Amino acid sequence: MIPAAPLASGRTADVYALDGDRVLRRYRSGGDVRAEAEVMRHLYAEGYPVPRVHHADGPDLVLERVTGPTLVEALVGGDVGVRSAARLLVDLHARLHALPTVRATDPAIRILHLDLHPENVVLAPAGPVVIDWANAREGPSALDRAMTALILAEVAVDRSLPLSAAAHELLMAYVAEAGPLESVAAAARLRADLGAPDAARLPDAVRLVLAAGAPGDRAGAGNLALPDP
Repeated sequence: MIPAAPLASGRTADVYALDGDRVLRRYRSGGDVRAEAEVMRHLYAEGYPVPRVHHADGPDLVLERVTGPTLVEALVGGDVGVRSAARLLVDLHARLHALPTVRATDPAIRILHLDLHPENVVLAPAGPVVIDWANAREGPSALDRAMTALILAEVAVDRSLPLSAAAHELLMAYVAEAGPLESVAAAARLRADLGAPDAARLPDAVRLVLAAGAPGDRAGAGNLALPDP
């Protein structure tokens, strides 16, 4: 029996506790979770830290229950420093992009999370676990790193958000750890296609990422086709 109240709610899905070991992630708009489950099962088999998939059907994913604070909660609570958080994000990307893909044979094509930010990293007792693979697909690894920087920048440019300053600091540390970023313009277009929470922030976010350290992608920034604010 599914509890009446969710354990947690995100932008597109609600998470319900089924028991001490399993949760149900249900997408509010319906859909088919088979592709997401396939990626997660593949990564779990390869030893990447994702929740184990117990069942997938329609809009419902039954997953291993992962306990612990999110990386953003640990940052706000002072349990993890900004530099350590940046290194963790870079390491999680590196580990992911080193794994074999599900289908692609081109070595330049890797598995991408495309939503890897501190709210989607749970600091479980056994180590960090990456959650929310709804946007996962295969592509060039540079796109995944640029997307993380862009998501951080979206928060950083909105001074009305409580975590704006912290996001700016983490973005700077992330870029310093990740090195020069590429594919920022492509990441922004994809972010808009995927339904960024506030597309009006994207141009400012792109400019901030480029200023932080993506000189090789400046030419592409002029070709952004983003929604008008």
